Amino acid sequence: MATYAVARLWDVVMGPQIVQYLEEIDATLAPFQGHFLVHGGGFEKLEGDWTGDLIIIEFPNRQHAQAWYNSEAYQKILPFRLSNTKGEVILIDTVPGDHKATDILG
Repeated sequence: MATYAVARLWDVVMGPQIVQYLEEIDATLAPFQGHFLVHGGGFEKLEGDWTGDLIIIEFPNRQHAQAWYNSEAYQKILPFRLSNTKGEVILIDTVPGDHKATDILG
């Protein structure tokens, strides 16, 4: 089952470190079969006080996602993002195609 790395970032400082982070992140994803599904961009706010940018990266499974995040290559560039943004990051697994909302009840 696929796993998503989901981030909501705000107060991004678009300086040299973020540029370097953006230039290098794709190469860190490739060995773990990760790819962007959402990377910021325009959105339509329907409810609440959404702020920041949404980033969603898909991996084949949780093990690939964890291995990417903990990899030497990603850990090398992670400080560039951490020191130039505020944000939240999670890993979350997808559900089967036949999932129903009530499945979480039982």
